Amino acid sequence: MPQTDAPRTEAAPHARSGRWGGLRSSAASKVRLRWWTEVPLIILVYAVYTAGRLLARGDTSGAVDHGLEILRVEKVLHLNAEHPLNRLFTREAWLGIPADFWYASLHYVVTPAILIWLFRSRAVRYRAARTWLMTSTLIGLIGFTLLPTCPPRLLAPEHGFVDTMAQYSGYGWWGAEASAPRGMGGMTNQYAAMPSLHVGWALWCGVMLWRHGRTPAAKVAAVVYPLFTTIVVMGTANHYFLDAVAGVAVMGTGLLLTPFVMRAADRLRTLLQLRAPWVRGASRGEGSAVVSAGCQTSTGERIPRQRESRTGPGVEPGASPTDTGDSAATAAR
Repeated sequence: MPQTDAPRTEAAPHARSGRWGGLRSSAASKVRLRWWTEVPLIILVYAVYTAGRLLARGDTSGAVDHGLEILRVEKVLHLNAEHPLNRLFTREAWLGIPADFWYASLHYVVTPAILIWLFRSRAVRYRAARTWLMTSTLIGLIGFTLLPTCPPRLLAPEHGFVDTMAQYSGYGWWGAEASAPRGMGGMTNQYAAMPSLHVGWALWCGVMLWRHGRTPAAKVAAVVYPLFTTIVVMGTANHYFLDAVAGVAVMGTGLLLTPFVMRAADRLRTLLQLRAPWVRGASRGEGSAVVSAGCQTSTGERIPRQRESRTGPGVEPGASPTDTGDSAATAAR
């Protein structure tokens, strides 16, 4: 019949909307996110990421060999854009100094800001976006562990690179050791160059701004931010071009793995709820039941203008409630 086919036809566009959108809606209906659970989770993942970088320092000579091998591959493929950019940033302070500030700060400011923005105004999409970012970050940590790489700025001077952050360190808070504040260089792993998560996180920010930003400025920022970040990491001699390519590849892999990670997290949450039933109501955001729900007062106890719900078997499902005050006045007449 035509009536039975109509709902199926209307549902078809939703079925074709993609797996990502389906995961967002289903996850949002099952899980109610709270900031006091999200903040510790993000801090935990970042702490694991930072600790992993420190523990995976690797062999310095091996890291230098990896860096030189990447440089040789780029020269063979004619992809060596680091040298001209680094010479430009070294020669022109009006470019090099802002680039150093860009590298040292925006990585740690823009990404959390977009996470907060998504949580507050795009909560339906937040969980998938956060899972994508965290999964990719942990994949990048595996890359740092398996392939410690010396960045261009730490190669011997004969390779033609200048550490612009060391050159312009008098203008910022950083010292000669990467973007760490002065005196804290020992707390960073300077050989965690492959992949470039500066580029990877910037790409994530760009995708979020492009998909969910509603203004032309957001669309422009979605393109400019990851593009300029890629230029900055090469011009400041912190990464090779192939590091940036690897950062994009890591984010792509994280995006593909995100649905599986979310399903695994849902299964784990269900298992925990089965073992701890009192958690079930809290995880769904259920409050206490209303004690007076469905109760009726006697005629003498009715509040003036109180509406009486008719739920008896003789009442039609669509019948509207009657105003008790009006009916009593009619009966009196």
